[in-house]
Amino acid sequence: MSDLESRALAKTWFYRYTLPSGAQTPTYDGGALDLIHDTRTRMLDALLSTEFGDQRNALSAVDLACHQGWFSVHLAQSGFARVLGVDARSEHIDDSRLIRDTLALSNLDLVQSDVHALDTAALGHHDLVLCFGLIYHLENPVGALRVARALCKRVCVVETQVVPGQTGWVDYGSYRFVRPLKGSFGIIDETGETHGPEASTTGICLVPSLEALIWIMQRIGFKRVEVLPVPEDGYEQLVHHKRVMVAGWVE
Repeated sequence: MSDLESRALAKTWFYRYTLPSGAQTPTYDGGALDLIHDTRTRMLDALLSTEFGDQRNALSAVDLACHQGWFSVHLAQSGFARVLGVDARSEHIDDSRLIRDTLALSNLDLVQSDVHALDTAALGHHDLVLCFGLIYHLENPVGALRVARALCKRVCVVETQVVPGQTGWVDYGSYRFVRPLKGSFGIIDETGETHGPEASTTGICLVPSLEALIWIMQRIGFKRVEVLPVPEDGYEQLVHHKRVMVAGWVE
């Protein structure tokens, strides 16, 4: 067993990685969240198979809010020529680098940055952009989606919690002038949890309704937006539409 693998096994992880020896990383939830990782992966793979097939060796991907690298590693292992994982927390980038090096994934790069601070012009355009588990932890989710769109030249996949939608009409400056609601946001307070590895870095979270998410993605430049199907045996929040995975195509 390599020193890198020993270091990986000495840590407690959010994800159950299988290492070169066949050993698996210990998880701090005792496996309770394995199903959400599995469901997200299966849903993503179904899209990738349809969209890219086996022709990934010339393609690039960006994983925004990569956390400990689970989906960045998956994309690198599935054949993408270049994968960039981005996360705001230095400890997540350190963990992702440890897993990358343990698995010898030379096609995976990692950078520490808040999503809003990314230089999208310098990073260029990528065939696939992932935005999993991010926007419902942000006080500016629309800005983050604009960053994702700026990086995307083919398809962007967003996975997020959603809140119940609100519809109807509101007076907008005067009772004589009303406007339709295109969706809604719920405010979630994580101000006491910003130290947590899976929480917001600022504490103020605006969580969209599904209608809001689709409408925003359409308005910022995705030509086609679709909600991806969920396996019947998938994670309960996705099965019951409390979370969604939505894909947006540039063309």
